[in-house]
Amino acid sequence: MSGIDGTDGIDTREEVSDVTEKNNEAGKNDVSDAAQLRAEAQQLRDEARQMRDEVSRMKDEIVSERKRMQDLKDELSVLDDRGGQWSDYLEIQGLHVEFDGFVAVKDLNLTVQHGDLRFLIGPNGAGKTTIIDAITGLTPATGSAKFRGEQLLGRKPNDIVKLGVGRTFQTASVVEELSVLENLQLAEGFRKKTRDLFRPVKGVSQNIQYMMDVTGLTSDAYKPAGILPHGKKQWLEIGMLLVQDAHLLLLDEPVAGMTPEERQQTGELLKRCSRNRTVIIVEHDMEFMRKFADSVTVLNQGEILAEGSVEEIQNNDEVVSIYLGGGEN
Repeated sequence: MSGIDGTDGIDTREEVSDVTEKNNEAGKNDVSDAAQLRAEAQQLRDEARQMRDEVSRMKDEIVSERKRMQDLKDELSVLDDRGGQWSDYLEIQGLHVEFDGFVAVKDLNLTVQHGDLRFLIGPNGAGKTTIIDAITGLTPATGSAKFRGEQLLGRKPNDIVKLGVGRTFQTASVVEELSVLENLQLAEGFRKKTRDLFRPVKGVSQNIQYMMDVTGLTSDAYKPAGILPHGKKQWLEIGMLLVQDAHLLLLDEPVAGMTPEERQQTGELLKRCSRNRTVIIVEHDMEFMRKFADSVTVLNQGEILAEGSVEEIQNNDEVVSIYLGGGEN
């Protein structure tokens, strides 16, 4: 009979024990699974936090890049505002200059576009500086020289400056007793009405501060112009033209007497200026011309001998012959 020998009871206990062990094992597995799930959940939270940090970092970079691009856009906008319009250009037709029967410039036609860094080269007596003198009202001339559609010939030098035409000379014409800042303020005041010229200047204008940065003269602002190195005097003179809002820059041998480092810095400055202005440079330094010119006009005996890129001029046999022979004065 069942249960007489106790085997059924033993089997029942064994079954209960097996179930208990299985339940315990299942419990352990559940605990292990829960711990694994918690670990995986923590890992997911950590990864999500890293992703949020990465997204935040990327957002910051995007904001920073947008700001940088806006600053660049603003800077370019300022440069364009302080330069001119793309329609600004110099157009010379039939320019003729004589001195007591000697023809210095003979019926010359020349067009220089906005944004062009044009070099005028040629032997001594070719008429380079005479052209600049005629454009700026220092030498009587016939023919036509228009900038922005305005006739320059026949006007007084001061009136030509007010039309946005500025020039430098071979020797910097700065007021050596005044500081760099005072020279720039003096130049800036040129466009003011007479009654405003003698009013006290309050602080440094944004225009002057910007131009000191452009010309690398900020640290020299309060130094007398007379103690500046030769190169910086030239930069100051260029800065004075810029604060006058000159759109056509006419520079006569701007790097004469400069060190190689000063020539390099001057070339970079003029390249920057020429992005949004019309810049014409009379120059004898051929290495400087080769490095920085956008285009070149070669003059000889008051006439244009050749025009073109630096490469075209260097490969022009007639130009090479004129220079090798010393030219004709």
